[in-house]
Amino acid sequence: MKKTQKLAALLLALVMVFALSACGQQAGDPSADPTQPASEPAQDSAEPTQNAEPAAFTTLQEGKLIMSTNAEFPPYIMTADDGGYEGIDAEIAQAIAQKLGLELVIDDMAFNASLTAAQNGESDFAMGGISVTEDRLAVMDFSDSYATGVQVVIVTEDSPIQTLDDLANAQMIGTQADTTGYIYASDTPENDGYGEDHVTAYDSGALAVMDLVAGKIDAVIIDNEPAKVFAAQNPGLRILEATWLEEDYAIGFAKGNDALREAVNAAVAELKADGTFQNILDQYIKAD
Repeated sequence: MKKTQKLAALLLALVMVFALSACGQQAGDPSADPTQPASEPAQDSAEPTQNAEPAAFTTLQEGKLIMSTNAEFPPYIMTADDGGYEGIDAEIAQAIAQKLGLELVIDDMAFNASLTAAQNGESDFAMGGISVTEDRLAVMDFSDSYATGVQVVIVTEDSPIQTLDDLANAQMIGTQADTTGYIYASDTPENDGYGEDHVTAYDSGALAVMDLVAGKIDAVIIDNEPAKVFAAQNPGLRILEATWLEEDYAIGFAKGNDALREAVNAAVAELKADGTFQNILDQYIKAD
């Protein structure tokens, strides 16, 4: 009888030892019973890392996006018959505003004034065939480039100016004031310019072309797309074959307005991805 009791006690003790051992096993322990579900891994007490939200942007007027421009730069920006604005940049700006949930307001002014307005925060941005230069980068910020600007030379069909090299012999070259065409052309010959005495600045490219047709100047330096429009509108004009200058077009902002600039960059990227951007270009620029 005593042996039986001792044996029972021993068996009971072994059962308790195994039970305690099983309770002490951890998830992932090779000795754990594979028939039992593994315990959940311990959670880090720190909060999970969240992706940073894009910085919120503000505009000059709530619900509106104000664009300063010079609306005399076809086919990028020009005045429509109904008094509104049309062109590549006008439609791109409208599409950007819609992406951002804002109403586009276009403020037409002289070209240099449009840049100054953006620099001083008097507009949300400047747009209209604006080239990125080192001097402009010193006083304003720019979006990613959205187009390539090619500058060419317009002359009359009977002009002795046959090549770009012949421009050095021109008595007077017309350009739009404050554009890179004027800045570079009016520079000294040592810097590949023609000198201020041989370059006239006009309020618009159209006025320069008018003087070219009238025989008051020898050539006009202007971007290729406006050049094609002006040449088509004025029989007797032609465009020299070679490119005078090539540069990037971008949207100008006040220095430090990074939130709005990044929002515009994102909107332009979406417009390019969904085909809207190319559709706008195709409406105004036809393949040769």
